[in-house]
Amino acid sequence: MRFELAASALFSALCFLGSGAPALAAEAVPDSKGATPICANCHEDRHASILMTAHGAKNDANGSMCQNCHGDATEHLKDPSKAKPANLIKYGTAAQKAAVCLTCHQTNRQLAFWESGKHALNDVPCSSCHSIHGKERGPTIAPFTTSFRPNEAEICGTCHQDIRSQTLKPSHHPIMEGKVKCSDCHNPHGSISHVMLRDASVNDQCLSCHTDKRGPYVFQHPPVEENCVTCHNPHGSSHEKLLNEHTPNLCQDCHDVSRHPGTIYGGAAGFALPNGTPNPAGVNTRFIARACLNCHNAVHGSNAPGSKGQFFLR
Repeated sequence: MRFELAASALFSALCFLGSGAPALAAEAVPDSKGATPICANCHEDRHASILMTAHGAKNDANGSMCQNCHGDATEHLKDPSKAKPANLIKYGTAAQKAAVCLTCHQTNRQLAFWESGKHALNDVPCSSCHSIHGKERGPTIAPFTTSFRPNEAEICGTCHQDIRSQTLKPSHHPIMEGKVKCSDCHNPHGSISHVMLRDASVNDQCLSCHTDKRGPYVFQHPPVEENCVTCHNPHGSSHEKLLNEHTPNLCQDCHDVSRHPGTIYGGAAGFALPNGTPNPAGVNTRFIARACLNCHNAVHGSNAPGSKGQFFLR
């Protein structure tokens, strides 16, 4: 008899919990402060999507963070079907969307040059790259990484498709692999440089990683000193070492008629004169199907004395 009473009580308890389960599931999840924002009564999924983020951590029972982005909801709460918030963050112009974000993020040093940056000048809003509620652009499992954040190169590549195609060439920085990010070199939030570089110039940006090429050298190679992209494509190339062309063609863009010999290859399987005619006297098999770097290996600059350094031989 005692066993039957215990079983009956257990069954009644399970039925009570089961009947209450749907009601519990419908309740909004409290925020980090234990208060449930009033917006979550209807927009529970949106509230849950920011619950573990910095935006959700600053929310309160009045949904102040929700209203900071979507506009005043006083009238909307009185009659949700008729009165809607301004919601500039979703339906406004690019400048209006950016202004909403800047009300809180304007003190961020990364945004100091936002208005002079290429994105702002071309009406690219923050929401093109960032998704506050995590649906339009994530979270997704990023390729080649152990993070649930999207690969940054994939986000940038949706617009900069010509650059993305370069990063997929045989010789490339490990951008698609997630080891080098676009933002390591560029500031997407604005910069005063031509391509929104983080450093003052292309050379300064490259030398921030390739410090062995910094110098100073006793014998400087002028194109290297002027601009690294004269010879290299930083995003990717079909030639080794991210070169714009394969040597010796790359070198002959400048050294076209100099020394031993610098003229172009001709149809006679050797070097030719500037007018294209064969020059048997100037043919040297040491240079056929070889590269200038075989000898001039210190092409970025040299500190060696005498002609060894002057001609970048070592």
